[in-house]
Amino acid sequence: MSDNRREYLPTRKSLLSRLKNWDDQSGWKEFFDTYWRLIYRTAWKSGLTDAEAQDVVQEVVISVCKKIGDLKYDPALGSFKGWLLTLTRWRIVDEFRKRDRAAIHPAIKGAARTTTDAMASIPDPNGFDLDSVWREEWEKAMVEAALTRVRTRVSPKQYQIFDAYAVKGWSARRVAETLGIGTGQVYLAKHRVGALVRKELLKLRDADL
Repeated sequence: MSDNRREYLPTRKSLLSRLKNWDDQSGWKEFFDTYWRLIYRTAWKSGLTDAEAQDVVQEVVISVCKKIGDLKYDPALGSFKGWLLTLTRWRIVDEFRKRDRAAIHPAIKGAARTTTDAMASIPDPNGFDLDSVWREEWEKAMVEAALTRVRTRVSPKQYQIFDAYAVKGWSARRVAETLGIGTGQVYLAKHRVGALVRKELLKLRDADL
C-alpha cells in the first residue's frame, strides 16, 4: 500500500464515524454540501421533476441518517459511493411509484420491480443508464467539493483569479486586464490553487467520499 493510500484511507473512516453521531452538525453539513447536487441531478436526469428530485434528496439524507449506524467500513463489501447510489436508486423508484403508474418507469436501468427485490433489472428502451449518470455526476460533485474546500484555504483574490482563468476559461490577458494584475500573477495563481485542487481531488476520489 502506498504512502498516499495510507494517508487518505482515514478520511473515509473519519467522516463515516462522524455521521454516526447525529449531533455532529459540521460532519452532516459536509456530507450534505458534498452530495446533495449529485443526488438531485441524478434524480432529475432520470426523468423526475424538480420537486420530485428535491424529495429524493430529502429522503436519501433521511435514509443515510437511519442506516449509517449499521454501515461498516469494509472496502471488500463495497464502496460508500455504491451504497449511496443504492439509496438514491430506491428513492427514485419510490417517486415513480407515487405517480401511480402500473409499472416502474422504464428509464431507470437496474431499478427495482418490487419492494422485496429492489435491485432487479428492467428493460431500458430509452437508453438511460442510471449507473453511468451517477458516475458522471459523482465526478462533478468531487470537483465541486474540491473547489469548495480550497476556496476557504486561499485568499479571495487568488481564488477569483483561478476561477476566472481555470474554471470560467477566460484568457490570461482578459483576467489580468479585468482584475488589474499582471499575467504572471494569473499563471502563479493557477499553479498554486490548481495544485491544491488536485490534492483535494486525490483525497476525495481515493476515499470514495
